[in-house]
Amino acid sequence: AVTLPLAAHQSRLLAKLENLQPEIKKLAERLRYEVSVRGKQLGWSEKVARFHFKKNLRRIITELYIRDNCHPFKATLLVWVQIPMWVCVSLALRNCSVGTTDSEVQEQFSAGGTLWFTDLTAPDSTWILPVSLGLVNLLIVEV
Repeated sequence: AVTLPLAAHQSRLLAKLENLQPEIKKLAERLRYEVSVRGKQLGWSEKVARFHFKKNLRRIITELYIRDNCHPFKATLLVWVQIPMWVCVSLALRNCSVGTTDSEVQEQFSAGGTLWFTDLTAPDSTWILPVSLGLVNLLIVEV
């Protein structure tokens, strides 16, 4: 419910970034020519010309990112959401399963299952849940 929309958003951003590459390449070639002409007019050294080229290219790329609303950092949003979610779920499951043997939570886990997994404290001998969870995760990643 949370990661699928973020994954779709990330894919859209990465596609936009990929589509910008030819335009960035053309603009970089044009800028390189303009900086070399301007550098010869003003007598710039190679180091100064390179500095002006890099500075202006960064500005142009930033303007393109703003124009298309696709800054590369936005593509990392999925990771920044998934990591805390994974840590919280892992800690919650560990805290539920590590309780004392006579705790109410562990009693609920040992009798709270359904279908073939009636005891949630025992490993799944059929491997249905781990395999289905893996397949659902793969589906989310591929979509």
